[in-house]
Amino acid sequence: MHCPMPKKRQGSFTPVWPNPSRMWRSMPDGVLAEKASRKFIYIEKLKLKLLGGFIMLNFDFYNPTRILFGTDRLGQIDKHIPAEAAVLITYGGGSAKKSGLIDKIKNILTGRKLHEFGGIEPNPRYETLLKGAEVVRNEKIDFLLAVGGGSVIDGTKFITLAAFYDGDARDLLKFGFSPVPFDMVRKVIPLGAVLTLPATGSEMNCGATISYEQGKYPVLSELNFPAFSVLDPTITFTLPRIQVANGVIDTFGHVLEQYLTYPVDARVQDRMAEGILQTLIEIGETAVAEPENYDARANLVWSATLANNGLIGSGVPQDWATHIIGWELTATFGIDHGQTLAILLPSLLEMRREQKRAKLLQYAERVWHIESIDEEKKINLAIQRTRNFFESLGVKTHLSQYGIAADKIPVIVDHLKAHGGTALSETQDLTLDISQKILESSL
Repeated sequence: MHCPMPKKRQGSFTPVWPNPSRMWRSMPDGVLAEKASRKFIYIEKLKLKLLGGFIMLNFDFYNPTRILFGTDRLGQIDKHIPAEAAVLITYGGGSAKKSGLIDKIKNILTGRKLHEFGGIEPNPRYETLLKGAEVVRNEKIDFLLAVGGGSVIDGTKFITLAAFYDGDARDLLKFGFSPVPFDMVRKVIPLGAVLTLPATGSEMNCGATISYEQGKYPVLSELNFPAFSVLDPTITFTLPRIQVANGVIDTFGHVLEQYLTYPVDARVQDRMAEGILQTLIEIGETAVAEPENYDARANLVWSATLANNGLIGSGVPQDWATHIIGWELTATFGIDHGQTLAILLPSLLEMRREQKRAKLLQYAERVWHIESIDEEKKINLAIQRTRNFFESLGVKTHLSQYGIAADKIPVIVDHLKAHGGTALSETQDLTLDISQKILESSL
């Protein structure tokens, strides 16, 4: 995720979910659009009417992560972790251990004080991560090395923020899509990552998503950027098919959340986004069906990283409503994150077709190469092909296929309300009523 500049925010534990696009974009005078509200939307619409289109939004881009990409790059971590460091290696349910990857890493880091912290869950739990923070303090850890996918890397980012935070670490969950203020955290431990599952882009961004009680909370801080990340496609060869499919869809969803909004004449960002989407369409089925197809996996790994490292989202409005609604499905019913996107995205695009019309038409023409039919049919076909693509990866796209009936939808809507998800989308006008309709049309 591209981190906006931090600022102080007061409030209760429940985060403010602002329209996420407001957290990334700047007003013409440089003031964060979080202050803009309806006035900003009115001004932008007026610009559209008077000028015939929006202008690219002001932005700051910052990303210090070094990428070590390709085969046989694991040994390079020895050069990027201090020789005298006390290192905490973090990982998930044990596959990294069973595969021998952890032992290989420990051999590379010979001479350092090495400690392990395993058991970071998919959708990492706040309580588990506090135990990791305690290990950091007790063992005087100097460097954190996350070995895993997005959940492990996200969890490790939270560990470094929480380890030396003086207050209640739940405070770090309060800020929604606004960054944790620098002055809240007096010390952090540098971290690196060895990516095992391409999906979230956490290996090259400053964001994390943390599970606490019945909610999922984004935590953003520029202090969270990994110093380096190893992206070796061969490490992904042993992944289960469903995890690869979820990764393809998660990557696809990240791009659409930043691309399918409204046009701001950001031609470079649009072309990069379209290139990632076309790549995923070309290699998606192969990446799932042929585990040791290096070319397919290499392109998936790099696509996932580029989809969420802040680059394609700079200077453009962003949505993220699908993610926020999807988080509630994961937290309540345990549906994989990628699967929630496959369920919700087609329905959301259908529900928001008027608000997203210009970009939907561009998506249809440039990504799916749909020509020579009227606009309504073009949009219909683009949405249908999106659903078909997800299903071609072996992922079901309806709530009923996961055993969720209509009577459960009010529960999800209540959770959205409790977690502040009441005014979503790039224009902050996606209300709870609209979220309910999206869920109902996803049955």
